Amino acid sequence: MRYTAMRLMCFFDLPTETKADLRYYRIFRKSLLANGFQMIQFSVYVRTCPNRSFAMKYEALLTKYLPPNGEVRLMMVTEKQYEDMTFLVGKKSQQEEVIGDKRLVVIE
Repeated sequence: MRYTAMRLMCFFDLPTETKADLRYYRIFRKSLLANGFQMIQFSVYVRTCPNRSFAMKYEALLTKYLPPNGEVRLMMVTEKQYEDMTFLVGKKSQQEEVIGDKRLVVIE
């Protein structure tokens, strides 16, 4: 059996207009963090998985925390596809970005 490292990406757009909406938003976001997801952009979280079946377990796990309103999308990409991601920014970020096993450090 061939093991291919995967990235499970979670994109979500959840309402935050009522107290109940905010509560569901916080529960969902905390479940992402508790399960090893890291924020790479507002409402975009990613987690490294050793293979596709492992990523599918997290897909099943996240369905337990789905809010009644809003949209949540999951996408599995290989590590190679994730490393080919391009950043387009207007100015230098003060944060350190991690892509794959390599680290990008901005020195001014």
